[in-house]
Amino acid sequence: MAKKKYYVVWEGAQTGIFDSWNECKLAIAGYPGAKYKSFKTKEAAEEALYEGAREHIGKDKKEKPSISEEERKKIVWDSISVDAACSGNPGKMEYRGVDTKTKAEIFRQGPFVGGTNNVGEFLALVHVLALLKKAGKNTPVYSDSRTAMAWVRKKRANTTMKQNPQNKILFMLIQRAETWLKNNTYSNIIMKWDTPNWGEIPADFGRK
Repeated sequence: MAKKKYYVVWEGAQTGIFDSWNECKLAIAGYPGAKYKSFKTKEAAEEALYEGAREHIGKDKKEKPSISEEERKKIVWDSISVDAACSGNPGKMEYRGVDTKTKAEIFRQGPFVGGTNNVGEFLALVHVLALLKKAGKNTPVYSDSRTAMAWVRKKRANTTMKQNPQNKILFMLIQRAETWLKNNTYSNIIMKWDTPNWGEIPADFGRK
């Protein structure tokens, strides 16, 4: 008798965990670039679904850097990490912030239509800075985007994204973020996440 398997679908007509190959096939049939994989236990499947396809499919998993104990000591774990994901450029974009140590999600916005990754990274940084100021906390923040960090320093999103009726809300959010930066100060340190040595930032969506 064949051993039971659990199938994770990260990208497909339906996503999630399926307990039969027939259900998995229905979820991925006709979907371009579907990402899926089987696992021996439900627990392994649940963990894989959370970690994302990048950690489990093809060369991306093999090339994932292993964080040495020495490198781990360099990370400020008592911090918040932010990141954005965008399908296409422009495309469907969302961003979020998580606890760097536990990866517990603190906020998530989107998806927004007609966005870019840089805009998402910028909005995520301003979002967390405003959130922390409101709470009276000087918690450090990690970002893996030098572009977004530069935009925050200059208090202006230097985006080439073109406005249209679909992404009008994003331009409203950008304007609000720029206004907040011009009218507020913050004590939080914004740090660059060292992706080559530490792997993907904890807020990564796992969709690369």
